[in-house]
Amino acid sequence: MLISEFSRETGLSLDTIRFYVRKGLLSPARNGKGGRNPYQHFGPQDVTAARMIVLQQSLGYSLREIAALNGQYRAGAHSPEQTAAVLRAQIAKLEGKRAELEAALAFLGKKLQWVEAGQREEGPNWRDYLC
Repeated sequence: MLISEFSRETGLSLDTIRFYVRKGLLSPARNGKGGRNPYQHFGPQDVTAARMIVLQQSLGYSLREIAALNGQYRAGAHSPEQTAAVLRAQIAKLEGKRAELEAALAFLGKKLQWVEAGQREEGPNWRDYLC
């Protein structure tokens, strides 16, 4: 399929698809048509790869991490132990972010209470909510 069909199939914008191709996250086949910019043809494996990229991003992986992980996978340089280690590291990273978000929400909640109470006393100290 051409890039426009691929866009419809995956829900990704054309700019996002082109960005992923430039970063090496997607590798569509090219044919000789199209002059200096040959047409890119995306197949079912590219749809799967695009969906995995979106999933990995939603799990908090950076594009750099996604590229490295996918490169290892394609090269066959992965094992259940390596996969488990990567998953443990990502869980720890997300748990740290959760703690930061909980502290930020607690501060904002106290700040809102203070504002709604008319700001009569000293407001919450942001230092009390740092992780």
